[in-house]
Amino acid sequence: MIGQGVLRELLARPEVTEVLSVGRTPLEQKHPKLKELLRKNLFDWSDCEAQLTGIDAVFFCLGVSSSGMSEADYTKVTYELPLGVAKVLKKTSPGLTFCFISGASTDATEKGRVMWARVKGRAENALQQVGFKAVYCFRPGYIQPMDGIVSKTPSYRLMYKLTSPLYPLFKGITSQVTSTRQLGFAMVEVALKGFPKPVLSSADINSVK
Repeated sequence: MIGQGVLRELLARPEVTEVLSVGRTPLEQKHPKLKELLRKNLFDWSDCEAQLTGIDAVFFCLGVSSSGMSEADYTKVTYELPLGVAKVLKKTSPGLTFCFISGASTDATEKGRVMWARVKGRAENALQQVGFKAVYCFRPGYIQPMDGIVSKTPSYRLMYKLTSPLYPLFKGITSQVTSTRQLGFAMVEVALKGFPKPVLSSADINSVK
């Protein structure tokens, strides 16, 4: 869902000349500056490193809910996968900016009681040590889908159906609310122009204009 918001913003930006989408399934969207790299195994990049050169910015939006997952399984997707991708890109495009979707209440100490927050914090910390030009970790809270964007997770789709009418109210009473449109805009803007700090809360995301 977040990736759709980022892709929408990238394709609309005249200063962005080429977008490479990496995933396991083809996109429904087609665009002259959009290319796709389909991978059955997202943990092995040995045969496609040549396609990952000359990259200016990466938007790592892949993620799963920790519900029902063991810490080992959640770590594999949330820590090992982004760090593995980052290490390959450090070889092929070392000067890039890496934008990572984390989450509100992520635990940067890696010592708290909440499993997903510890693992996200571990991923954030490890990515900061890879050695890219810059790494920005985005920690949104509630994200309202806009512009026809739909979550792939059935339970999330139901939640958004029920809560969408309350979005204006949420937005007015808490800073922990943003939208796919604003998040996509903020991620691309920060990749292009930078930001004063490496970790952005929902309030920081909404402050990007």
